[in-house]
Amino acid sequence: MTTPSTPTTPSTPVPQTSSHPPAAAYRNLVVATIGFALTFWAWNLIAPLAGVFGSDLKLSSFAQSFLVAVPVLVGSLGRIPVGALTDRYGARLLFPLISALTIIPVLLVIPARHNFGAMLAVGFLLGLGGTTFAIGIPLVNSWFPPAHRGLALGIFGMGMGGVALSGYLTPRMAKHGENLPFLVVAIALAVYAVVAAVLITDHPDRKIPTTSLGKRLGAAGKLRVTWELSALYAIGFGGIVAFGVYLPTYLKTWYELSPTEAGTKAAGFALVTVIFRPVGGWLSDRIHPATVTACALAVVALFAILQAFDPTLNPMGTICFLLMAAGLGTASGSVFALVSQVTPQPQVGSVTGIVGAMGGLGGFVPPLVMGAIYSAKDSYSIGFMLLSDLALAGCVYAYGRMRNARAE
Repeated sequence: MTTPSTPTTPSTPVPQTSSHPPAAAYRNLVVATIGFALTFWAWNLIAPLAGVFGSDLKLSSFAQSFLVAVPVLVGSLGRIPVGALTDRYGARLLFPLISALTIIPVLLVIPARHNFGAMLAVGFLLGLGGTTFAIGIPLVNSWFPPAHRGLALGIFGMGMGGVALSGYLTPRMAKHGENLPFLVVAIALAVYAVVAAVLITDHPDRKIPTTSLGKRLGAAGKLRVTWELSALYAIGFGGIVAFGVYLPTYLKTWYELSPTEAGTKAAGFALVTVIFRPVGGWLSDRIHPATVTACALAVVALFAILQAFDPTLNPMGTICFLLMAAGLGTASGSVFALVSQVTPQPQVGSVTGIVGAMGGLGGFVPPLVMGAIYSAKDSYSIGFMLLSDLALAGCVYAYGRMRNARAE
């Protein structure tokens, strides 16, 4: 005698093998993306006001750069343990927890802003806000079936626009009160932590690892694909970070733009990368993500070569930068679509943490190289040629090797 099957109700999670994501998948995607954007705004609170802090504290150029770099470096490295913790405890716990904890350093900026040592300590703690990337990727990955996963991960990745949001809103808020941006972000994070605690849910079929954090990170580190994906993401997302940090300086130095003009064009570059990240995921749902990554990096390589010949900014230089932004944004989206294909599901969080960390860290080498080359040669051409070489190497590796990679 057979037992009649239970009809699926709207509240019943659809298994991951279903061709259509359940409503809960979209709810988690929206809430996670908003949280990603808010915590990234908090993560980037110091950079837009670095000039103000530098003037108030009488910092050298290096000290000012170091102050900006501390939260970024800590946030990048922090993704490694946070990703592994997400595998174990789930996003339902970690997303509201990290959001709530980030409120502490955001408010501490107010009393610390008049002391350099205190600001470095607060910047270290602000790095916590940069770790939520490693929480959201495994959450979204678990809720969406393979046919929809690339676009979903790309949409979540648009939360990195929180950095651009901070760059635009933080200094404007500060004009109305030096402490206003920190109070606004703290309140927003508090509200979000409550919302996330209510609305974020882990997939019911999520596999919970039983091994220790160290063993899981060690296992993820032993996977060849972890480091292959890290290298590709360091080119794609690392390129976005590098341009975000150095593009205003380049435009002011080489094209003699005003700080406002340079900042506006840099914001346009960032906006294009945000828009094209889900495009990379969407294409990866239809074409192999390794092929999408290869094509996107080929575009970056081509227009980096053209920019190396120092064209006039209008229109050729602008075209080169916008198309490089499109290529880097697309590659960032497609690499994480590739993560979902070649990484065992229980290890997605651990691998995401390592890959995300390498992407963030990859963004801080190019500005140093560009600055050193300009100091030595009074030209940026060599730097753009190096970018083209790196992008071309990633293009060849993605197409030649990663199209055949499988989950180990």
